[in-house]
Amino acid sequence: MGTLVEEIREQQRMTWNKFSPGWKKWDEFTMNFLKPMGDAIIKNLDLKDHDQVLDVAAGTGEPGLTIAGLIPNGMVIGTDLAEEMLTIAAENAEMKGLSNYEILTTDACELPFEEDTFDAISCRMGFMFFPDMMLAARQMYRVLKSDGKLSTSVWDGPQQNDWITTIMSVIQKHVALPSPEPGAPGMFRCAEPDLIGNLLKKVGFRSILTQEVRGKVDYQSFDRYWEIMLDIGAPIVAALGGVDKITIAKIKTEVSELFKAKNKEGEATLEYAALIISAVK
Repeated sequence: MGTLVEEIREQQRMTWNKFSPGWKKWDEFTMNFLKPMGDAIIKNLDLKDHDQVLDVAAGTGEPGLTIAGLIPNGMVIGTDLAEEMLTIAAENAEMKGLSNYEILTTDACELPFEEDTFDAISCRMGFMFFPDMMLAARQMYRVLKSDGKLSTSVWDGPQQNDWITTIMSVIQKHVALPSPEPGAPGMFRCAEPDLIGNLLKKVGFRSILTQEVRGKVDYQSFDRYWEIMLDIGAPIVAALGGVDKITIAKIKTEVSELFKAKNKEGEATLEYAALIISAVK
């Protein structure tokens, strides 16, 4: 791969490893938050008990751990760039008593498997961050068996995801953030409805379907929301990295006001929306 792609990959690996303690701390919360997307992915895969499944960009383990529980006579391999995130996945598998779940630190663009190895591939919130999405899709196609299924999820647009824009919109008022390069890895890189579907079609996939999953995530309180976002939100921490304490306090106050304005009944919820794309080899 090219030098730029390698640089992006190494930066992502370092970032995810750095924030792995926060993801471990809030694992129950984040996995509940992301569960509807994982459930939609699993439904699309139409799993059989003896299936061999690859979970790409596995992070702390889901939806691969749930899949492993559904196919006790099958096997799930969870892959990710960040070895410290996968360590959490392995710990979660042990706690759940899953003997058919394995981890492997590897890049989605360089999957170290033979052709036609897997019956199904899941990839929850991974494509947005792959340095080369086309290459990653080709790798998934290569290792998938004929008639095997792929199901993936990506975030819908910022207008539908105020769980992240509530804080980022305020930060952007106070901090001069560099504009991302067109097509660069990022949260909403794949929000265009047909982007992933068209990508998969070019690779050779067929029977491509896209659906939307919407809902609300309950943070219980603003203070908990703020704590979670600073513990697991790498872009947020990066944006605030050089900001003085007075400005950070002002940002927190304004985020709190916006958060409460979105919860006039005293709740502590924010909206999310994701696209679920499925395809067949």
